[in-house]
Amino acid sequence: MSMPRVIAFALLAGASLACAQQFPAKPIRFIVPYTPGGGTDLVARTIGQKLTDAWSQQVIIENRPGAQGNVGTAAAAKAPADGYTIVLGYVGALCINPFLYPNAGFDPNRDFAPITLATQQPYLIVVHPSVPAKSIKDLLLLAKANPGKLSFGTSGSLPQLAGELMKHMTGINMVHVPYKGAGPALIDLIGGQLDLTFTTPAGPLPFIRAGRLRVLAVTSATRSDIVPDSPTVIEAGISGYEVTGWYGVLGPAGTSKEIVARLSAEMARILRLPEVKDKLAHEGLQPIGNTPEEFAIYIRNETAKWGKVVQITGVKAD
Repeated sequence: MSMPRVIAFALLAGASLACAQQFPAKPIRFIVPYTPGGGTDLVARTIGQKLTDAWSQQVIIENRPGAQGNVGTAAAAKAPADGYTIVLGYVGALCINPFLYPNAGFDPNRDFAPITLATQQPYLIVVHPSVPAKSIKDLLLLAKANPGKLSFGTSGSLPQLAGELMKHMTGINMVHVPYKGAGPALIDLIGGQLDLTFTTPAGPLPFIRAGRLRVLAVTSATRSDIVPDSPTVIEAGISGYEVTGWYGVLGPAGTSKEIVARLSAEMARILRLPEVKDKLAHEGLQPIGNTPEEFAIYIRNETAKWGKVVQITGVKAD
């Protein structure tokens, strides 16, 4: 490398480091690709408030719903790569939607700078008490004896694929009923219009504790502290079945490594705070806070996994 190029490279590196050291010098826009409320808002607002407290620069939560998360996620991918726009990525929008929508507006592995995997959570397989199944084994036997008679309702691509993956792996035939939100699906489940659902823990938990709903299993690889007596689907006999919901924070591709590293380290610190861990645990969310490099690998693996599931199940966007 010639001396002028060496000098130019050193100046560029020095400017990048100085920019990172001064970051943030103005408010940060934190895009949430869904309507206010629910897990996405809880995670984003919890992290955002703690960042505001630590850096004395406001983190502004911007809800950008639409097309199952595509609108807000795509908007973040197209934002300036200066660290002042970040997005809460959700596995459904980030790693599944590109296989369901021909024009999702982004590539999960090309268009983002991963910052950190923020949280993970299991899904619960929950049935109405009128369903004569008290275990996954009972459910499979019931479904095989009554093909096409059981209905499972979901909201979003990940829980739908959780049900379709179970159908594919076990050979059962259940009817999928799509909902625009988890709330309406839960109402119909409680009312007995649905037989079962694949859902995050927060909504059905009070009804499970009151005996108005029954949880059969959790979809993650390990048991959940929020329903510790419920087995995993793997423990229940379906080897290799694992579905984990997650939220992570990303910036647009091209965001400097120094700024990404600063954001990642601060978010990891926030996610280790006892009050943050307790707040998230009430919703069945487990804080993670890994490195940008680890999160990038995780996204690649999740994208490959769910792309294959979409292909083998033939699921289409509702």
